[in-house]
Amino acid sequence: MKRKSRGFLQTGGLLKSRIRGATEKRGFAETRLLTNWVDIAGPAIAKLCSPVKVTYKQQGFGATLTVLTTGANAPMLQMQLPQIMTKVNAVYGYNAISKINITQTAPTGFGEPDAAFERKKPTKPLSDVQRKDVELSVKDVSDSSLQDALTRLGENILKRQNKD
Repeated sequence: MKRKSRGFLQTGGLLKSRIRGATEKRGFAETRLLTNWVDIAGPAIAKLCSPVKVTYKQQGFGATLTVLTTGANAPMLQMQLPQIMTKVNAVYGYNAISKINITQTAPTGFGEPDAAFERKKPTKPLSDVQRKDVELSVKDVSDSSLQDALTRLGENILKRQNKD
């Protein structure tokens, strides 16, 4: 990239070709589809899903958009596919997307930490009294692996109760 004679270069100018290259690998001819997903789909839909890739069949026509959502949100999202398709095609300026595939995933452990999916509230750690109660309730179990599993289960139940 040629440097202008004076002044600073804009970050957008420096990164534009790299961002475009990275998004084109996933089929996104329009990077706005990724960067402005909340504005395109709307806040309610953006909470439910995020775009993953676009696959093309015939020279840009008849493309398929793949969105990622949780299993519980998939039925709600399925009902809104026509509206999503209309909004996405408005970004392209023509009917580029003819189909939307929904890919289901777990709500945690996938993607970026700032993904649009709702996150669970952090849980408070168990008190010493609660830990001892769990240990006392499983102390008579003779199988050590079963005892460990029951201990984890009891701790998880108490953590969930601490969250509420």
